[in-house]
Formats: sequence, C-alpha cells, structure tokens
Amino acid sequence: MSSPAASFSRRAALRAGLSVLGAVAIGAAAGACASEPPMQLRLAAGEVGGFFWEFAGLLSDAAAGLSEAQVVPLTTSGSIDNLEALVAGRAELAMTLIDAAYSHPSSELAAVGCVYENYFQVAVRADSTIVAASGLRGRRVSTGAPGSGATVVSHRILDAAGISGPDAFREVQLSMSSAATALYDNEIDAVMWAGGLPTPAFADPRTEIRLLDLGMLVPNLRRAFGTAYEAVPVPANVYGRHPEVTTVGIPNLLLAHPDVPNRVVAALVTVLLDRSSALVPGQAIGSQFLDARSLIMTGGIPLHPGAEEEYRARHG
Repeated sequence: MSSPAASFSRRAALRAGLSVLGAVAIGAAAGACASEPPMQLRLAAGEVGGFFWEFAGLLSDAAAGLSEAQVVPLTTSGSIDNLEALVAGRAELAMTLIDAAYSHPSSELAAVGCVYENYFQVAVRADSTIVAASGLRGRRVSTGAPGSGATVVSHRILDAAGISGPDAFREVQLSMSSAATALYDNEIDAVMWAGGLPTPAFADPRTEIRLLDLGMLVPNLRRAFGTAYEAVPVPANVYGRHPEVTTVGIPNLLLAHPDVPNRVVAALVTVLLDRSSALVPGQAIGSQFLDARSLIMTGGIPLHPGAEEEYRARHG
C-alpha cells in the first residue's frame, strides 16, 4: 500500500499536469482568437462587364476559402488606371494589358502570373461602308475610356494603319457600354476596345456589328513595340453574322504590389493552378493561359517573389 505522502505526491503531480494542459489549451485558444484575419486585397479590375472585371469576380469567388487573403474587385477605367492605383497603394492587386505594364514608368511592378489574352477589337455597324482600319480616317471613333489601356493601343493601331495627326480622325473616349450605345445609335462610326470574345457590351442581338481585320497591321506593331502584340483569329459569327477575322492579341497580367507578403501571393498562385476550371470567363473564346507554363510567361515584368517561389515549389 502506498504511503499518504506518496499519494499526495501523485495527486499533486496530476493536478500540476492538468494545470499545464489547461494553460496550453487556453494559450492555443487565445492564439487562435488572435490570429490575423485574411488580408484584404483590393483588385483594380476595370469596367463592369469587361474581361478584367469578369475574371476578377471569378478569382474573388475561387479565393473565398483562403485563410491568407480575401480578394475585393474595384471598378476602374482600365489598365492605366489600374497601374496607377497599384503604384499609389489604392490597390494591392491589378489587372493590366502587358503593353501598358511595359510602358509604365514604375520599376517595381511584380506579376502573379500571365492569366489570359485579351483581343483588341475594332467594330463598325454591320451596314457600315468601312471595310478596313484605313477607312477610319476622318471618322468618329471611340478609342476607349480615359485611363484605359485600350486608348494607347487604339492610337498605335491607327498609326500602324497610316492614320495619325490631330485631324486624322475624330476621337471620342467612351466606356465600353457607352461606346456600344453610341455605335448602335449612329453617334459614332467605330469602336476600339480590348476584351474577351464575345464582349457582352457588344453582343446586343438587336444591332449587328462587324469586326475589322487587323492582321495586316500586326507586323508593323511588332516592329515598333515588340512581342506584346500577336495575330490571333476571331471565329466567324461571334457577334451576329460576320466572317472570321484576324485581330491583335495582348496578354493580360495579374500584378501584386511588392509589399504584399510572399505567403499571400503564393496562396493566390495555388488558386490559379488548382482552381483554373473555375476561372474561365464566359468571354474567353480563344487562348486560356491558366497552366503553369503560361502563367510564368510575364515577359519583361518579373514575378513577385512569392509567386516565383510557389511556381518553383510546384513545378521546379
């Protein structure tokens, strides 16, 4: 039989052990309560109804279960506006056409990945007499909203077509939805924009449009601005009845501010890789870049260190 002293020692030790376990449990609970909530990442995402906006919404939904981050899309005018928001700290993430990123003066842009390809499109009404980009001379042309990357590309396209100078055409700068209405109402002669296929704003069945073929201009663009531009086919009848045409493809980048922690950017990469099927916009006829090999093709824009680490860990 054990002595009273021995029993006391065992009881004391048991109580001490329970006290330690209780303290550990309390500490763990306190740590869980004190853990940081997901980092809110504001994503500068362009116009409502545009390709960027649709992708941003899908990314926000796909990333909803992350413990590291919450993606909140912000409406903007487009690529240039997005880049300014990112650099100024008004957004942690941004969508941009790659050529707009190349032209931006900041040396601190960092990519999460090259997510898709936008199609630069030039449309006229189906009954228009304009049959080529050169026919836009002297016409009323919407070149995109102020702050959009489309405006920059529009001028480059027109220059490549031999239309330059202050009086070469009558420029208006409208959002996609406003430009679509103006075209349907015969207030303008043509619309230039960058978007997916089909872009919803221009898919109104009440008024048919016709895309102009830009294939002949791509060599001039590539000579002047490099490989940011490439010739891409647009299938027939994407917008009503029209033949297949060639237009200009421009890769899209998802950028992150350099101050976004590596682990947060790495978590976004896991979403791009593991949930790619949930990230296909409806207006994504054509190139779909959501695989590891294409995601890292960010050209002259370096990957964010967190993205680079995750791609290397996943695919070497």
